[in-house]
Amino acid sequence: MKKNSLFLSLVLLLFAFVTLIACAPEREVETHSNTPDTSKNGKVEDEQSAIDKSKPEELTVWANDEEEQLAAIEKIASDYEKENDITVNVVPKSLLDQLDELALAGPQGNGPDLFFQPHDRTGDIVAQGLAQPLDITEEDLSDYSDASIQSVQYDYEGQTDIYGLPAVIETYGIFYNKDIIEAPENIEDLKVALEEKSDPSQDQYGFLMKPNDLYFSYPFFKTSGGYIFGGENGTYDTSDIGLANEGAIQGGELYQSFFGEGLIPPSTTVDVIDGLFTDGKVGAVINGPWSIPGYREALGDSLGFTPFPAINDQPANTLVGVKAWMVSYYSEEVKWATDLALFITNEENQKHYFDVAGELPTNTNAIKAIDDPVFSAFSEAIENGVPMPSTPQMSQVWEPMNNGLQFLAEGEDPSSVLKEAVEYIQSNIEASGAQ
Repeated sequence: MKKNSLFLSLVLLLFAFVTLIACAPEREVETHSNTPDTSKNGKVEDEQSAIDKSKPEELTVWANDEEEQLAAIEKIASDYEKENDITVNVVPKSLLDQLDELALAGPQGNGPDLFFQPHDRTGDIVAQGLAQPLDITEEDLSDYSDASIQSVQYDYEGQTDIYGLPAVIETYGIFYNKDIIEAPENIEDLKVALEEKSDPSQDQYGFLMKPNDLYFSYPFFKTSGGYIFGGENGTYDTSDIGLANEGAIQGGELYQSFFGEGLIPPSTTVDVIDGLFTDGKVGAVINGPWSIPGYREALGDSLGFTPFPAINDQPANTLVGVKAWMVSYYSEEVKWATDLALFITNEENQKHYFDVAGELPTNTNAIKAIDDPVFSAFSEAIENGVPMPSTPQMSQVWEPMNNGLQFLAEGEDPSSVLKEAVEYIQSNIEASGAQ
């Protein structure tokens, strides 16, 4: 009985105490001498202190080992060191070797914080668990071109994230010799140049293109209504292949019309195209910005560039490729690695990278600032470009379609050729297990 009375008394006392607190007026909490200052200056000091404590001593970057690219990154890394008091180790590493080495070195703690890869390998990179999805604000992304941001987005298990910060963007268009033709505005102009400016007996052509290359020929199909995979960029429906639909077949017929007797020989190779163009015997070719130095050395002021000509009164849709800085899944400094990637790809540093390495920037202000008529014309081509699919199944597309394009150049029926190519693609995807 005494225990019950004591328990009841304690309950009543606790109830009274809680009631008293609930009815008490709200008061500001007093700051005691041993409590951190919450004034504005105090907050800044606390934030700076937290930043200093979280700051790593060093970050490691795997940069592509080409001389000019490496020199540009080393300068940018040096600037980051000075601004942030963090050592940045720049390790030369070929793009082709990075993923295999990361898969081995990463789990052992010997990999990089940042590595550099073309966006079309994103699907494989994510599937292997080699890259972190990035926590990036809309403000951080606002200065990159739309096509470059779309390129680094990828859907993994129903979640679409950004897996890299785009540093370099590439597409292609028409290089032409001003002494032979004017800039073609539409695909009909290109066809007229081929027909009127060609003399195969003298190895002279108004226009040449490789007969078996989906990358360069994609505008014929895409602008006519074809597509590689259904779905949005980064979220692909690989069961929906649009390379043999009605629009694609129309595009195949248009493509085929450039080959045949008296036109482009179906046996044309890249070496033949570049050799004849730099010798001043070809009016126009399809190529990307990597070819500018060689073309400019050969043709000088006679070299011109224009975006891929319009098809069916629509701007042509070329494939866009992006190289991006990715944060390693094994990095213990994800926040700072992301900060370094943002620094490398800001406007000032992209301008520097272009000046040294000659690769087109993804920052819209940086690309507009390029004072070179050939390079700057690529900004218009990029606006209408579509990112190359980054899903692993894309690797099963190239060979069947390139073979199909060769058959088209040799005169076979577009409908039959494209349908057979799609069947091969579907079979390859099923066999690979990458559904």
